[in-house]
This record gives sequence, C-alpha cells and structure tokens, in this order.
Amino acid sequence: MFNILLNLINECALGNFFDATEKLKHFIYSTEQFEGILAQIGTIPESIEHDSTEEKLFAKVSDIVLSRAFRELGLKSNVLSERADSADVFAQSPLHGYTLVADAKAFRLSRTAKNQKDFKVTALSGWKNDAEYAVLCSPYFHYPRVQSQIYAQALDKNVCLLSWEHIIFMIQHGIKEDEKLNLSSIWNFTETLSHKVVVADKKKSFMEEFSAHLLTTVGFNINEFDEVLSTCIRSLVERGEKEKEFWEEERKIILSYTHKQAISELIKSKKIDEKIRQIQKYIGGISRDR
Repeated sequence: MFNILLNLINECALGNFFDATEKLKHFIYSTEQFEGILAQIGTIPESIEHDSTEEKLFAKVSDIVLSRAFRELGLKSNVLSERADSADVFAQSPLHGYTLVADAKAFRLSRTAKNQKDFKVTALSGWKNDAEYAVLCSPYFHYPRVQSQIYAQALDKNVCLLSWEHIIFMIQHGIKEDEKLNLSSIWNFTETLSHKVVVADKKKSFMEEFSAHLLTTVGFNINEFDEVLSTCIRSLVERGEKEKEFWEEERKIILSYTHKQAISELIKSKKIDEKIRQIQKYIGGISRDR
C-alpha cells in the first residue's frame, strides 16, 4: 500500500499542488489499509529528491496520515490550509471538548544528526492559538536518545512529543476515546512532568516516562509496547536495506557516466544554470527600474 501511495505522489507532483493535496487526502482518508501506510510514513524515501515537489507532497501526506490517525483514536481532525506560520493538523475531542494542534515529522534514514530546529517545538507551541494542546509526532528512534534542548522546550511550552510508533500501538490495540477514556492527559503530559523535573535535568530525554504514562492511560504495559517497537525495528531494518539498494544503483549509474556526462551532472547538481538565470533576472529588474 505504501508503494501505491508513493506512485500516487509522483503522479500528483505533475499537477496543481492544491488538487494534488485533495487527491491524496481522499486516498488516505478512505483506504482500508491505513496501518500499512502508517507503519512507513515516518521515513522519507531516498528516491524522493530533496526540496522537490514530491518531497513537499510527502510532507503534506504525513500531516494527512496524522489527521487520519487522530480520527482512528476517536477525535475529529482535519489538515489545515497551507501556511508557513501555523500548525498543519487540528483535532477536537467530540466527547471531552478539548482541542489540539499537531505537526507531523518524517526523516530520511540517511539524515545526519538533527537539531532542535528540525523539530520546531517552540514554534508549534506558538501555533496553538485557542487550542489547549500541541502535539509533535516524529519517528520514535529519531528523537534524541539521551538529552536535547527539545525536551526542555517541550517542558517549558507544554508540547507533547508523540511518535508514530505510539500511534501504531494505540491503533493496533483498538484504543479509541469514549466517555471513560480521555486522552487529554497524554497530550498534557509535559505540563504534568514539568512540575517534577529539576532545572538541571530539563534537557534529559523523558520518552520512557512518556511511554509509561501513555500505556497506563490506555490500560496496557511496557512489555506490550516493546513488542510493537520490536516489530517497528524489524520494519525499519528492511526499509533500510531497500534505501541502501537505491543508492547502490545510483552509484552504478554514476560510475557508468562518460566524462562529459559526469561534468553535466555536476553542473546540474550545483544548479549553476538556475543561479545564473536568477542573477540575470535580478540585475535585469534593477536595470529596468532605473
């Protein structure tokens, strides 16, 4: 199912971005094989070029998948209109009345060390507006393992650091809000924890504590979550082998280049012609304004 989604992204990249988003939204909201997509959405395929239309659509798709996940958990949820200064996903509890905004993250397996700017915790807090909670959803194993500024920011700004793996666990185990089960304590975990953590420990990872709290809230134990994590790890290893194969094939193609082809590809990779055109456009505009 994930490969079908990737083919659809490539197809949609040829058209209007808004129309492409609507088509992808319909596909994700309606598919009966949602868990197959959910299991893979945290990893951007290496075959998708950096800063391409396909990459932008994949980012939008991750938001749509997160929105669908909230629906599966019993919330009303939609993807918000594209704006640079706002959250991407909105959700509301029809039973308990709270609202939240959320942002989905996906990373390449080839991505080197990430920093706090990659997670945008502080920005997400500022995008809450009238919503009670802010939720960041990132791949579990891409969160810093020991310590990071993002943990201090999450505690200071009350941003829930959720993972795709947490969502996979909840959906696989049929977790859904009802009159008795209120998930707001999960989204509000950092507010509760912030009153217990001393300043010296603010940057320490609290993902284990968060997982324990989530599991207690939904009535499961850590062993059951570890089973899901083990399955996710095996899936990531398999995915990693496929992504390595992509780059091995790219290496073979490059090694087969003639001298002329190699030079042409280097010029293209540095976007030299585009930069020359942009400079010409800029100085041409200045000349006309005189």
